[in-house]
Amino acid sequence: MIQTKIAYWFVGLSRKKKAVILISMDAFFVLLAFWLSLSLRWGVWYVPTGDKWYLFAVAPFIAIPIFARLGLYRAIIRYIEIRALWVIVQATALYALAFAFVIYESDIKVIPRTVSPLNWVLIMLFIGSSRFCARCWLGEIYFRLGGSRINKAVGKKNVVIYGAGSAGAQLAAALEQGREFKAVAFIDDDALIQDMKINNLKIHSLASLKLLIDRYQVSHVLLAMPSVSRARIGELIRMLEPYKIHVMSMPGLSDIAQGRVTVDALQEVDIADLLGRDAVSPNPNLLSANISGKVVMVTGAGGSIGSELCRQIIQLQPTALVLYEMCEFGLYAIENELNFTLKQVNQSLIQPIELITLLGSVTDAVRVEKVCKTFKVQTIYHAAAYKHVPMVEKNPGQGIWNNIFGTLHTAQAAINAGVELFVLISTDKAVRPTNTMGATKRFAELILQALSLQNTLPSSTRFTMVRFGNVLGSSGSVVPLFREQIARGGPVTVTDARIIRYFMTIPEAAQLVIQAGALAEGGDVFVLDMGEPIRILDLAKRMIHLSGLQMKDESHPAGEIEISFTGLRPGEKLYEELLIGDNVTDTHHPRIMRAEEHVIPWNVLDMLLSDLKTAAREDDFIQVRDILKQAVTGFVPQCGIDDLVWKQDQR
Repeated sequence: MIQTKIAYWFVGLSRKKKAVILISMDAFFVLLAFWLSLSLRWGVWYVPTGDKWYLFAVAPFIAIPIFARLGLYRAIIRYIEIRALWVIVQATALYALAFAFVIYESDIKVIPRTVSPLNWVLIMLFIGSSRFCARCWLGEIYFRLGGSRINKAVGKKNVVIYGAGSAGAQLAAALEQGREFKAVAFIDDDALIQDMKINNLKIHSLASLKLLIDRYQVSHVLLAMPSVSRARIGELIRMLEPYKIHVMSMPGLSDIAQGRVTVDALQEVDIADLLGRDAVSPNPNLLSANISGKVVMVTGAGGSIGSELCRQIIQLQPTALVLYEMCEFGLYAIENELNFTLKQVNQSLIQPIELITLLGSVTDAVRVEKVCKTFKVQTIYHAAAYKHVPMVEKNPGQGIWNNIFGTLHTAQAAINAGVELFVLISTDKAVRPTNTMGATKRFAELILQALSLQNTLPSSTRFTMVRFGNVLGSSGSVVPLFREQIARGGPVTVTDARIIRYFMTIPEAAQLVIQAGALAEGGDVFVLDMGEPIRILDLAKRMIHLSGLQMKDESHPAGEIEISFTGLRPGEKLYEELLIGDNVTDTHHPRIMRAEEHVIPWNVLDMLLSDLKTAAREDDFIQVRDILKQAVTGFVPQCGIDDLVWKQDQR
């Protein structure tokens, strides 16, 4: 069709050429409007005579500079919005007034006064209607016939926005100014608005997605529902999974409202949405009980859990927050982040929160105790630990020093410094462990349980531990690893097709840890409700599909990403547990349970610790393993001794 060819030709012109065409059209409309206003006033087809020709010559030279100054030639016609009409009204009104002044200040006295308002109405009609007719014509052809081809030429990817609410409309408008994505349609579940349009983009049902993908070569679906529950997002993701399309999402409303991100700051789908589980609203009393107005210390403050604890603790307004961390860079990073947060938090406080950053290891008993006494610490969250299973398996001695004796030294420092509450961050791998890391974490729990039996005075330190599974996005988590492998083109490595894991988001885990601490009576083992376990293989498949790619296997030899099975790593289990026994009771929080488990008396445990220290110092890992088996219920090592130095010495 000729109009399609003209549309392609016009859209493909340079900005300067388009501006010249637009100015020429406006000059013609200015002359036409003035001529028609005179004709309407006189009631005949007006033919200018004499000096009146000068007015026709002057009119465009008055109008065009005014139109240009008010931005009529900066707008992209096919994206022009209804609010641009107000600019057109202003521009044409200013021109009509200026031209009327020229008319009535000139020597030409036969121009009736009613010509000026007629001239304004007509030029406003011509300029406005020309813009919006061009918008409808070019926009419709651009999307329906030429969108994919033109977008390809300028490097834009055609996308569909899921959610036709205010967030979706804002996202579509923001994308117009960007260079990466071009929205071609909306999808919404509300049947009442389907088939309607927002900014010339039609709203479809989900059933139309396949047609939209084929028609516009859509590469992405953008989720624009920042206020929808996580359960609903998880449901939508499962519905989008069969399509070969990359799914991304807008940031949350809180992040947008606080100015941390913009509407168009698109991100990969939060893997937490795959869980489809909404966090339970926290109990404010439990959150603040051991933090507000107190001196709080976090060990391992630069780690995944430790840093998130710090972020949440700052919001609960302690008197001071002590960050204790062995890794210099980790401490530097969280200090910078918290200093930025404190600038906002401290503005509303009479007494500003003090941030204390200290380098040190929890294995340094003297330094830990001195820190606790110097800063009069009242609450400790002990997150410092080596947690990477294969790494600890290759360095069991260091795992023992850090996870077992680091916990012992920090706990003893807490007692000597009169700390009120000590919370240990534990793991599901401590239950019937098959690896050294899990055994060391269970041993750390036993230390706190034994110390609780020793400290029976009301003023004594209350010890408690919180046990939970994998946290999404933490260091060593499979999620960032899978993302990296998918970005590289694969393969995605899964240890075993049968392996399953519990998952929880880092913020939810940290929030529950803080609340569990407030429920502590002394020696408590709290376990968190992790929801339903997920097969790692299923997680890998879903991440591949949500990246807009197809898994490569025997059924799909043309797929892009292959999954490779590497076999279980040293000490790795097919599934994890949260309870050693079945003796568990509910608490005041629906996702926190209290477990009653076997306790070793301190006098027995103290002797085991003495033997373990000697064996670890001498790198006698056969003896180390025997002691761990003796102390930790259900510890059945899955592999031999893998300490690299010890193995080298055995040669």
